[in-house]
Amino acid sequence: MTDLLVASRNPKKLAELRRVLDVAGVAGLSLISLSDVPAFDEAPEIGATFEENASAKAADGFAATGLACVADDSGISVDALNGMPGVLSARWSGAHGDDAANTALLLAQMSDVPDERRGAAFVSACALVSAAGTTVVRGEWTGLVTREPRGAGGFGYDPIFLPEGSSRTAAELSPAEKDAASHRGRALALLVPALRELAAG
Repeated sequence: MTDLLVASRNPKKLAELRRVLDVAGVAGLSLISLSDVPAFDEAPEIGATFEENASAKAADGFAATGLACVADDSGISVDALNGMPGVLSARWSGAHGDDAANTALLLAQMSDVPDERRGAAFVSACALVSAAGTTVVRGEWTGLVTREPRGAGGFGYDPIFLPEGSSRTAAELSPAEKDAASHRGRALALLVPALRELAAG
């Protein structure tokens, strides 16, 4: 069994990666979170792109622990806001990780934007850093921003994101449905070949 450090303390992200690996038939990887290893200095997320932030987080984790490390940086890119919040998604309202405040601010900023101009995309960059090198992939999930939150599942901006072709928000989808379509699910799927190599060790 090969240990794989997931550069997150969010159990939902670990569960998501575990489901993707199970569906792909990748065995032999034991997922551990930042909560399971001694604390280390984590670089602030100051990259201009999701790819830069994900790569920095994965490199920090690998350097500090010696374990292969996977990290993601993700957010929502809104057409009417010229691609913002983008890399600032988690701290859009000022406080990092305050989903309700971030969502409320985004809805307020979009209040006078007509339905036909509410296009958006969830973006996820995932990076794997190990002794074998660095792999970076990107997944996107297009849709639009709703006018009010719907659904109790997921996290972040899921309750106000209506995926293209769907009548349900991301927060109204089952975990399996979300994995199959989501930006992070798509990115992680692209990372599977590298993870399979790691598992084969």
